[in-house]
Amino acid sequence: MSDNTVRTLMAAALVALSVVPPVQAQSANPAWLDKLSEQLAVEKGCEVDYFLNMKEGELAGRLTFEARAQCADGRQFDGALTEPADSFSISECDVQVC
Repeated sequence: MSDNTVRTLMAAALVALSVVPPVQAQSANPAWLDKLSEQLAVEKGCEVDYFLNMKEGELAGRLTFEARAQCADGRQFDGALTEPADSFSISECDVQVC
C-alpha cells in the first residue's frame, strides 16, 4: 500500500470516529430528572428549561443522582439524591458569567 493510501484511510477513520456519537449507558432510574423537575417546581417555583452536568453513580452500594437545572427565569439549582432518600437536596447556584 502506498503512503497516500494509508494516509487517506487514516483520515477517513478519524472523520468516521468524530461523527459517531458516544455510547451512553441507560439510566438505572430514567424518571429521576422528572422527579427533580417536579420538586424544583413545587419548592423553588422553577420551570426547568434543561439540565446540565447530569451524573448517575454509586456510593457505598447506593445509587446517586446529580444534576444542575437551568430554570426559565435564568436561575440555576443543583440537585442531588442518594438512595434510599425520597427527595433531592437542592441548592441555588450563584453563578455569574462575564
